[in-house]
Amino acid sequence: MTGQHFLTLLDFSAADLLRIIERAIEMKRERREGVDQRRFPGSVLAMVFAKSSTRTRVSFEAGIAQLGGNAMFLSPQDTQLGRGEPIEDSARVISSMVDLVMIRTFGHDIVERFAAHSSVPVINALTDDFHPCQLLADMQTWIERRGAIAGRSVCWVGDGNNMCQSYINAARQFDFSLRIACPPGYEPRRELLEANRDRVELLHDPVQAVRDADLVVTDVWASMGQEDEQAARIERFTPYQVNAELMSHAASDALYLHCLPAHRGEEISADLMDAPDSVIWEEAENRLHAQKALMEALLLTNRGA
Repeated sequence: MTGQHFLTLLDFSAADLLRIIERAIEMKRERREGVDQRRFPGSVLAMVFAKSSTRTRVSFEAGIAQLGGNAMFLSPQDTQLGRGEPIEDSARVISSMVDLVMIRTFGHDIVERFAAHSSVPVINALTDDFHPCQLLADMQTWIERRGAIAGRSVCWVGDGNNMCQSYINAARQFDFSLRIACPPGYEPRRELLEANRDRVELLHDPVQAVRDADLVVTDVWASMGQEDEQAARIERFTPYQVNAELMSHAASDALYLHCLPAHRGEEISADLMDAPDSVIWEEAENRLHAQKALMEALLLTNRGA
């Protein structure tokens, strides 16, 4: 493994990321065959949550249990993190007692500061800037359904948020082209676009952006912490809904993904969400398998295996 921590997709090499996904696919099959995957009895995962979640908590907690370990849920209300203890001090103490730390929080600098002072691997389970664990699940879903994504065309439709920015990193690591369609003023960070301009194109017309795309991806228009912007964002983003009409401009066999939770009738139409051939539910399940493979890799690396 090329990195001790997993804060963005760029912490690992492209080859390492593909190996993790291949292992995730294998572990998914093992799970369905009833294979005992408890390779790390006694291991402890500290789960630091400043933002609430369904998929993140369930997938990490179930994943470490299936590996033979235990999860410890830590919220700011229940720890000194919520009472002003420096992140650096908390990192030193928590990491001295556990084997892995997973953090879901607001500013990306929080996970960076924690990792800099942690003696065990730290996993970014979502910040305002990046959501790399979701990208592992998304890439696993594509690979299971379509094979290699290298050379394919991907379209992001909606807000230039943490998911969009993670797709920019994914374009670099998995070697696909990415077109981003978002309203003016809601673009991803300029430095990310500049650093990846050889494979990332920013557009404001969703039809133009989605044309002939192999994969179309979206997310909610107002993320956690932006609830007061909901009404204004609905007005700006309505032309960017992923629906049957928009998908008609993509490749005939295009897939569409959504990291969930979804607002049916806003960023994605209800008929697409509930379509029999939707892979969104597979995508959600793959959070478990991708993160289990990630934790296995980090535990092995940290133990020098």
